[in-house]
Amino acid sequence: MELNLNIYETMALVSIVFYLGRYTRNRFSILSNYCVPPAVVGGFIFALFILLLHETNLATINLDMSLQNLFMTAFFTSIGFTASFKILKQGGKQVIIFLGLAALLVTLQNTIGVILTSLFNLNPLLGLCTGSIPMIGGHGTAGSFGPMLEGMGVARATTVAVASATFGLIMGSIIGGLVARNLIIRHQLKTVRHESSSTPPTEMGDYNEENHNLLSFKKLMNASCFLFIAMGSGSIVSDLIQKSGFTFPSYIGAMLVAATIRNFFDFRGRSIDEKEIETIGGLSLSFFLTMALMGLKLWQLLDLALPLLVMLIAQVVLVGLFAYFITYRIMGKNYEGAVFASATCGFGMGATPNAIANMEFYNIWCC
Repeated sequence: MELNLNIYETMALVSIVFYLGRYTRNRFSILSNYCVPPAVVGGFIFALFILLLHETNLATINLDMSLQNLFMTAFFTSIGFTASFKILKQGGKQVIIFLGLAALLVTLQNTIGVILTSLFNLNPLLGLCTGSIPMIGGHGTAGSFGPMLEGMGVARATTVAVASATFGLIMGSIIGGLVARNLIIRHQLKTVRHESSSTPPTEMGDYNEENHNLLSFKKLMNASCFLFIAMGSGSIVSDLIQKSGFTFPSYIGAMLVAATIRNFFDFRGRSIDEKEIETIGGLSLSFFLTMALMGLKLWQLLDLALPLLVMLIAQVVLVGLFAYFITYRIMGKNYEGAVFASATCGFGMGATPNAIANMEFYNIWCC
């Protein structure tokens, strides 16, 4: 039996799966303790269900994922609006240090990937398909670089890169919680983030009378228009980048335009509806992650050859150890350092959405 869902039915199912993830996360303390996002929990449960249907040949469910790219771009665009040079200056040398750590991690990931492919007599470029391209780059980068590598003679590069990205999407959230929680408990780290508030927000982007943020149609409309203007203009920028011969994810242009708009407003001394943009970005992140997990074809991971599984496990070990022993120590050996370590696991294996999600959980949900 084959079931084809249109875009409305798909989004209804995505919403149900998200609530399933939230319910499951609240029922099982191990999930809430390690702050695994509801989107990841629900999406993975659905992916297991699809795997069962596939292996038993009972049914095939085809989802309309046409909005997934929109949600991904909307989220990254909202991140672009946070790229303020005024705020960047406040980060000081920590920004430069963390950039150096990221560059080091990229080098280590690709080095391990290439070394392991040589041990198994595989094309060394295949190691890049389990390295920084899918791990730090995520699905967008995997989808961009996969066809290019296939054009260079790397068979199944796109499949391997996308499968590695889906694997990393799960593990980036899981090990991020494990690493941060163990660091916080082991070193008895404390945060002062919510000391001035007796009731911290329970959801990313909450509006309540405690923090004096009221739901406003005008502000939400302004934020939505800013996002769509940046996304539309950014698509033109992305096309120009592609024509110049460089290969970047499709959302890069939108991020650049959003950052430009934000800094123009900062220069003019005007503000944008940042909280509303952040809220819409948070909603987009939740939908994107849920859809990404629901779209997992786990039988592709099951069918991967042993060398590929070894390479993926090696990446998990590398990122976990790097975050635990290097990022935490260099970024201050305090609560903030633990949050940075969690973020490293997120973007080191699951791309930026996971990093932001991991940081949000420890800055808001788990404090």
